[in-house]
Amino acid sequence: MTTSPSSPVTDDPPAAGGPPRGPVLGSRAAAALVFGASAAVLVVEIVALRLLAPYLGLTLETSTMVIGVALTAIALGSWLGGRLADQVDPRLLIAPALGGSGVVVALTPLLLRTTAQWSPALLLLVASATLLVPGALLSAVTPFVTKLRLTTLAETGTVVGRLSGVGTCGAIAGTVLTGFVLVSRLPVSSILIGLGALLVLAAALVGWRARRARRAVAAALATVVAGSLATGFAPGGCDAETRYHCARVIADPDRPTGRTLILDGLSHSYVDVEDPTYLKFAYVRALASVVDTAFPEGEPLTAHHIGGGGLTFPRYLAAVRPGTRSLVSEIDAGVVRVDRDLLAPGPAATGVDVRVEDGRLGLRRLAEGSHDLVVGDAFGGVSVPWHLTTSRALADVRRALDTDGLYAVNLIDHGALAFARAEVATLAATFPYVALLGKAADIGLDPTASTVGGNLVAVASGRPLDARAIQRALDARNVGWRIATGETVAAWTGDARILTDDHAPVDQLLRSDRTPAAR
Repeated sequence: MTTSPSSPVTDDPPAAGGPPRGPVLGSRAAAALVFGASAAVLVVEIVALRLLAPYLGLTLETSTMVIGVALTAIALGSWLGGRLADQVDPRLLIAPALGGSGVVVALTPLLLRTTAQWSPALLLLVASATLLVPGALLSAVTPFVTKLRLTTLAETGTVVGRLSGVGTCGAIAGTVLTGFVLVSRLPVSSILIGLGALLVLAAALVGWRARRARRAVAAALATVVAGSLATGFAPGGCDAETRYHCARVIADPDRPTGRTLILDGLSHSYVDVEDPTYLKFAYVRALASVVDTAFPEGEPLTAHHIGGGGLTFPRYLAAVRPGTRSLVSEIDAGVVRVDRDLLAPGPAATGVDVRVEDGRLGLRRLAEGSHDLVVGDAFGGVSVPWHLTTSRALADVRRALDTDGLYAVNLIDHGALAFARAEVATLAATFPYVALLGKAADIGLDPTASTVGGNLVAVASGRPLDARAIQRALDARNVGWRIATGETVAAWTGDARILTDDHAPVDQLLRSDRTPAAR
């Protein structure tokens, strides 16, 4: 985004009502400005998704909102930028557009995290503004530059087409650079602050001749520096910013060896770093109740876990069933590093192998009939990876299980529990025996009470499930849950539609008024 020495911006004024007289911006400088501004728009868009995930969830709705606001900014900036370019000398507009966008971009982490902490109701408004303002300013750069490059009407198509292509290439470069390089190596706050500083410096290079511009740029740089320093003290910081999550580890004030893994603001796992048999979350105690009932005590198992989190359950199996071999598919390498660095100061669990891979792809690699147990516990923020919920994915689970194998999956839903009902219906279409564990009101055993929602555990197998034994185990662990089977489960699912690879509207089935629940 710097001007080329061989093709400087000149001082020739534009002709009134037409293109500027003579070349006022070299082709290399024009291409650099358009390329860089377009790349910056996409960097901001992608990073904004990650910055908002801890507060809004990494859902289809969040992605749609961010993309929609970004496209609105591009359209608004292109339209207004074109109109301004016809009324004001574009050379006077480029530097302010770059500098103004840089200041907003650098302040975005501070603004969003502070708003989320102190005024959550305003978060969507503030988020939209921090996307719309820099996106529109940066998108206006292209019509500014285009006007400067139009020295004759005879080359209008060539100039517009060339700069449009350069801008698209810049957007592609920004997308690839952010997704494959920046996010994996830098915290999102550092990406935005660094980009903001670069935009302000670009503004300085473009408008360095004007004394007024120098003063404005100095003020902008001071704002960027102040915002950068303040961001370090902003609420909502992460112990680690991974490819998919903002990760924090919180010590349990009531249990010195207890740790809670927070991913995107949600309590994901609880780990006692010295005692892997201590299970705090109700759904994990429910999983343990099912497994301890379904298989002889102490018998080693071959288990596959879809989603790693804090590795609470693989560690439990390693402790109570020596010789158990657990293979974990965890898509986020950063979470694996958090497990290793912050959640495993005690003796390492033997027989636990973690692979950084997508859970669906991990299932495909399992040999037929090779596993006693498959555990599903994969989430992205408050959303559920839809491709792990479908009949095809569950068919892969059943294929990997032996004849007496068991599939246990943690479900989170609220309100009418539309997603949970659809997933249980899909399980029932794949396995002959299905049971549902949860609060009595949530699983249809207390028709006088309204559903509460939160965690549910569904269990499926090719063999009958001993519901009475599982209930006794639940009671012994003080889970406070009940178990439903057979006709009760069928009535509970009702006419819920089976989820398939062709139709799995999971984000729409999950109600928008859901509240954070422990996983």
